[in-house]
Amino acid sequence: MSLPHAILTALLEKPSSGLELTRRFDRSIGYFWSATHQQIYRELGRLEEAGLIRALPSAQPARGGRKEYEVLPAGRAELASWTSTSMLPRPMRDPLLLRLRAAAVVGTEGIEDELSRHLAQHERQLAEYEAIEKRDFPPDRDMPEDRLRLLVLRAGIGFESGWIAWLTEALAEVRRISATP
Repeated sequence: MSLPHAILTALLEKPSSGLELTRRFDRSIGYFWSATHQQIYRELGRLEEAGLIRALPSAQPARGGRKEYEVLPAGRAELASWTSTSMLPRPMRDPLLLRLRAAAVVGTEGIEDELSRHLAQHERQLAEYEAIEKRDFPPDRDMPEDRLRLLVLRAGIGFESGWIAWLTEALAEVRRISATP
């Protein structure tokens, strides 16, 4: 349900081709809403068919040429309606938590390595988010849309910081349990 809205958002920020959209997903939106290139291209077709976006006229011949898309008024209205609609938070569902729960009944063998691997990944992601914040959101940049984008980035920073704190605690506990005869 949200992929079309992610695409509409990206296209409202900047009309783009499918290839440009997939690159932008890889660099920004994909941090919190991932999609494969095939999903993006398929959704572009659906959005165009629904009259929410259109391909801009191109100077290049259509065959083999890239299409650049823009959002139509109906697409903007759909996105505005979606942003104002109430939604319940999604429940957490993470295989690592289930694996830790299972380790409580089958033993902790191998779980320390897995927790360490996850900790390293979250530390890398936090460092990447902090670098983006420093690079893209200097203190003198204070446009309303920048403040909202920064809030999204700070959600990622908080998420990664929370995981790092929890994984550090979990590793310490698993090590204590492993050391106990």
